[in-house]
Amino acid sequence: MQLTDIDEVVEIDKLAFPTPWPPRTYRYEILNNDRSTMIVLENNDPTRHRHNGSGGLSRFFKRITGETRPGGVLMGYAGMWHIADEAHISTIAVHPNWRGLRLGELMVWSMVRRAIQDDARMVTLEVRVTNTVAQTLYHKYSFEVMGRRKGYYRDNGEDAYMMGVTTLDEAYRRKLVEFGRDLAKTLRVTDRM
Repeated sequence: MQLTDIDEVVEIDKLAFPTPWPPRTYRYEILNNDRSTMIVLENNDPTRHRHNGSGGLSRFFKRITGETRPGGVLMGYAGMWHIADEAHISTIAVHPNWRGLRLGELMVWSMVRRAIQDDARMVTLEVRVTNTVAQTLYHKYSFEVMGRRKGYYRDNGEDAYMMGVTTLDEAYRRKLVEFGRDLAKTLRVTDRM
């Protein structure tokens, strides 16, 4: 994520969450928080829209390996904090026009992959107790409920599950590689994983 992405990220945030982060939070994460990783998922091909392909996703795979990206239309974003040996996924959102294409899963995969690259021992996150769609995705990636945070969400006082995957061993890494290959096929990404 770059400073020039913040306006689009905030718009997606407003569409995805009842209490979106203010722009200054994203600026802080990008400029001042050396424990933060913020990524964006971008459609770099303006001729491709949701209904005729996933356009530009191969560039996203290159982006998470450090290659600079040109400007395009943001489809989603994610953030993660690295605290000691824990990686904590702080936010994930996909623009409503791009939902249902496994892009949220792509970002979860990317965050977990990055956590492993950064030698994290575990990956955690919070999720609304009523968000069963997200919970199903997290369970696929071996996240389990570790606790419940009462009244965690300010908009309605809803509880959050604290979920985590605590075994990032070689078997888990092989599973992650398989998930990545499956995502690549589904998203028509031709880059080698």
